[in-house]
Amino acid sequence: MSFFPGKDPLPGDAIGCAAIENIIVPRSVDLGGFGVRRALPHTTRRMVGPYVFFDHFGPAEFRAGEGLNVRPHPHIGLSTLTYLFNGEVMHRDSLGTAAAIRPGEVNWMTAGRGIVHSERTAPERRQGKEPLHGLQCWIAMPAKDEERAPSFTHLDGGKLPVITGEGKTIRIVAGSFLGTQSPLATNIATLFADALLGAGASLPFDPTYEERAIYVVSGQIDIAGDRFDAGRLLVFRPGDPITLSAVEPSRITLIGGEALDGPRHVWWNFVSSRKERIEQAKADWKMGRFDTVPGDTVEFIPLPEDQPPATD
Repeated sequence: MSFFPGKDPLPGDAIGCAAIENIIVPRSVDLGGFGVRRALPHTTRRMVGPYVFFDHFGPAEFRAGEGLNVRPHPHIGLSTLTYLFNGEVMHRDSLGTAAAIRPGEVNWMTAGRGIVHSERTAPERRQGKEPLHGLQCWIAMPAKDEERAPSFTHLDGGKLPVITGEGKTIRIVAGSFLGTQSPLATNIATLFADALLGAGASLPFDPTYEERAIYVVSGQIDIAGDRFDAGRLLVFRPGDPITLSAVEPSRITLIGGEALDGPRHVWWNFVSSRKERIEQAKADWKMGRFDTVPGDTVEFIPLPEDQPPATD
């Protein structure tokens, strides 16, 4: 979902726990009753592992006749990971994919050399009181894979492993956590786990991955005596094991992975290790050289004319 017009997120509270390197409060925008909070990129932290964007959208409830309408738009050089807590989104792309995603499932779309997709609320779900709440992340690709063929993977909840017990329910969406491996194939070592914690439940987060962070979706957690409310991205220092506990019933997302093989340039929906590749993608979209989305060909998002230059 590339509809976020806001600036960088804000710095967070003062750091108490020595294992925490950054605390980021996402910048929020209201898109007409539909809120989006962006935690990455940030001026003090552009990436966590391969994650270059981290968006939290909703919770929202659409009125009758309304819904999500992200028109067809292009991507290069990244994979998108979409995960819902509530609602449903219909994904269509230029490969011919038409896949609805629901809570507990994952959509992993690899753009590679170029893909176009749209994300909408289906017509039959626009009767009113339609909820929507979830996360979408952009994961940059290793430079050697940036021009690979685009692809799309959908895994339903039954295919993603779940760890339960001691007041915890943890769904492993990508990577490995607590000795349990997700079947999702990724282009680079990537962790994404959705954890529901009862009040008082504790959860270790060992430095298995080179870089890692926790996003507090709801509730409040405690780390070494410091408490963190919902809407905080906590980025941890490499090598320091931590244990967090839930002060109240809470939901957190654990992310991380291998550090990228160099900086990435980001402009609009394009991510690349080379600025000239982004310039080519801009020209290709403006001239209509990307493929179209079967079943969604009437509209598209035009190339923005006032977008700032590509950032590192």
